[in-house]
Amino acid sequence: MRKVSITLILFFLFSLMTAPYSYADKIKVIASITPLADFVKQVGGERVNIKLLLPPGASPHIYEPTPKTINDVSNAKVFVKIGAGLEFWAEKIIKASGNKKLVIVDSSSNIPLLRENHTHGSSVADPHIWLDPEIAGSIITKIENALIEADPQHAEFYKQNAYIYKKKLAQLDKEISEKVKTFRIKEYVTFHPAWNYFSKRYGLKVVGVVEESPGKEPGPRHIEKIIREINRIGCRVIFVEPQFNPKIAEAVAHESNARILFLDPIGGQKGRETYLDMMRYNISVMESVMK
Repeated sequence: MRKVSITLILFFLFSLMTAPYSYADKIKVIASITPLADFVKQVGGERVNIKLLLPPGASPHIYEPTPKTINDVSNAKVFVKIGAGLEFWAEKIIKASGNKKLVIVDSSSNIPLLRENHTHGSSVADPHIWLDPEIAGSIITKIENALIEADPQHAEFYKQNAYIYKKKLAQLDKEISEKVKTFRIKEYVTFHPAWNYFSKRYGLKVVGVVEESPGKEPGPRHIEKIIREINRIGCRVIFVEPQFNPKIAEAVAHESNARILFLDPIGGQKGRETYLDMMRYNISVMESVMK
């Protein structure tokens, strides 16, 4: 009996030693939006336990943290956010968590930010930087450095993963560039001002935005302007997003005899679970009407 017990104990210890990583050993990382969670997964692999704050169908512009969010942050080692005002609630929950050792990744730091210009004359920083694959590569480097800071003994693992993924981003960038070269139409109308970095990267231009800021319904003059742009560019499409109610865009589309098609800046939903899948989905939707 004793011999059997010793054998079982040795087997158990051997299992612990040979298991890749236990749940407790993993680096706990908070990611604000799905693309960032995917970036962390690509760099951290099995070494990280990722907590995504926003469900895939939610908008970061109207997200409200819960007490559970604060608890998750208090137990994390790394917090990855876009910055540039996207997670206007981030500083508050980080402070409330009391986590003094938290490594914070501000993805927008040292990135030349574009401005969102509104019809009433105001402008704010545009935070949608991740939709440019080249900028996404710089975010990967920041995540790599943060994971190394939190878990230095596995630095080579993170470096290798980051290197491999940045090559995939370069390939994606090349694919999108080649497709955009075939576009007959280079201007387009969207529901929400998310696509400026993407457009700048590939020589496209957003010429009209239905809802300039979350919850701000367009007035009659603004709708007239959008209809004029749709008529001018010859692309009778308004690109909307699954994170927002498309009713207003549908009304504008009806007025301008345009169609509604979906672009997805956040992803995480079926067929676009990863950043690479999401971006390939978006360019294929554009290609279907702009080529």
